[in-house]
Amino acid sequence: MNTDKHRIRNDLILIGTLLVIALAAFIFVKINKSAGDYAVVYVDTVEEARFSLSEDTKYKINGANGGINTLVISNGSAFLEDADCPDRLCVKQGSISNVGESIICLPHKVVIAIESGDDEEAQYDGVAK
Repeated sequence: MNTDKHRIRNDLILIGTLLVIALAAFIFVKINKSAGDYAVVYVDTVEEARFSLSEDTKYKINGANGGINTLVISNGSAFLEDADCPDRLCVKQGSISNVGESIICLPHKVVIAIESGDDEEAQYDGVAK
């Protein structure tokens, strides 16, 4: 009976510690986000267009395989308003505005990436083909 109390107490301590670590990681990520300056459109890994997030605009993207995506930039963020891909997951991703965030449409080979105006900050870990 005594060991059950110790086991429950130890489990609660472990759960509490994990929650504190998760909360600290969440706060760290939120604090270190930086607002982007540009929404960059890539089609099949080639940069097709670059738009300032400070100017509202709408742009029709001609993706691979004849696909069409509609990019909207509004109030400092970018999102895909429409796409004619089968699952429309890219539209469901919502809006992005921080450096490093992206929206990807695999069927059309379209990537919208948020980048900084500072060239040193806009570095890549790698390129996949």
